[in-house]
Amino acid sequence: MTRITVGPFNRVEGDLEVRLDIESGRVTRAEVTAPLYRGFEQILEGRPPLDALVIAPRICGICSVSQSIAAAAALRQAMGIAAAPNGILAANIAHAAENAADHLTHFYIFFMPDFARDAYVAHAWHSAAAERFAATKGSAAREALPARARLLEIMGLIAGKWPHSLAFQPGGTTRAIELGERVRLNAIAASFRGFLERAVFADRLENVLALSTSDELDRWREGRAGDFAHFLRIADALDLAHLGPGSGLLMSFGAYHESDSAHFRAGLRTRDGTTEALPSNRITEDVSHAWMRATSLDPAESRTEPDADKPDAYSWCKAPRLAGEPVEVGALARQAIDGQPLISALLAGGRSNVRNRVIARLIETARLALAIEHWIKALRLNEPFCDNSTSTADGNFVGLVEAARGSLGHWLAVRSGRIERYQIIAPTSWNFSPRDADGIAGPLEQALVGTEVGDAGARAVGIQHVVRSFDPCMVCTAH
Repeated sequence: MTRITVGPFNRVEGDLEVRLDIESGRVTRAEVTAPLYRGFEQILEGRPPLDALVIAPRICGICSVSQSIAAAAALRQAMGIAAAPNGILAANIAHAAENAADHLTHFYIFFMPDFARDAYVAHAWHSAAAERFAATKGSAAREALPARARLLEIMGLIAGKWPHSLAFQPGGTTRAIELGERVRLNAIAASFRGFLERAVFADRLENVLALSTSDELDRWREGRAGDFAHFLRIADALDLAHLGPGSGLLMSFGAYHESDSAHFRAGLRTRDGTTEALPSNRITEDVSHAWMRATSLDPAESRTEPDADKPDAYSWCKAPRLAGEPVEVGALARQAIDGQPLISALLAGGRSNVRNRVIARLIETARLALAIEHWIKALRLNEPFCDNSTSTADGNFVGLVEAARGSLGHWLAVRSGRIERYQIIAPTSWNFSPRDADGIAGPLEQALVGTEVGDAGARAVGIQHVVRSFDPCMVCTAH
């Protein structure tokens, strides 16, 4: 047996290292390390509760709206108020735009460039992949980056700026949208749809979302241009459907909440393919292999207390568990739990894998484009966008949302008008968690086992595919 370390990774938000035990050219054990300590939870302690709206978004520069909305949800619970319907719609539009932009970044900037590597030069598809997806030189980025920038103009109209806007409040959004601005929002949404239908799918979004079986997907992609079809052909050539298998448990907190429901519903998908109600009261954080002192397994009662010299620890990331088990989160989980037909069909034939994770992100992006169009039309411009309130009760409160990479939770404890405790479990904390006290590996650690590295060792491109299929955001992971 040999042990290798892979990292630091490029094209990853933050710092990441992976230690692998190799036998006969395959991974037999993985340890995933988040080597960067942040401390935002400690920064928040002792401050007025509304300070969370200023500080929490600064955890990350690419998913700050998700952090804002989670903080606002926890504070809304503490205030005992309901957000204005227009504010809910405006927040959903901005949040969906940020998440869709993250999906584009993942596909074009983080994931697809690996297929342009010299490791694949002997494959017939390599030259076309290199021309389209090579980092800094491929033609795809020259189309995708302007489309992404255009989509994020939504932030200027709704939030004033991006990232780290103060527009997202417990009672809604601070800026009312006028008629001329709705026209501009519609133009941005139409431009985004145009990019997806031209470059990503080479078809109308409605036609793509009508696909409901693996056979339909295979027939649809034959002879079709577009980067989705391009990915599918590469994925089948490399058998990515059998790379990076998940444990079978998928979780979603529910995404884009409306007054009494969520656009993508919450739940837990079990190993037998059934969907159950989410037992959110059974979320725990194990620190047995994290550089943290044990306080409480319950995030509502725990604190972040670092211990850099702790024996047997190997990550600043805690180990979140649901009912004692690691769960995978992300677009695949959201779409499976929401019952999206194609994703459900793909999972019926097996567990999560590299191919299905990427497919789910692109299918979700198409669904988000349609949702943004719907939410813009639903705005009632002559009605309030925010219910103003600043008074918070003492107690424990929680805000559960879905960021691009999966389930994000903020646990807030208020005492005498101050934040007593603040705990954050980010999506990458779920997917990239270390082992727990029972020695059970986190989702990525499990997915890496069995990956072939051959003689390439730390340079094995299969390792890159598995890691990037989870789209890590390491700066959100450890606090």
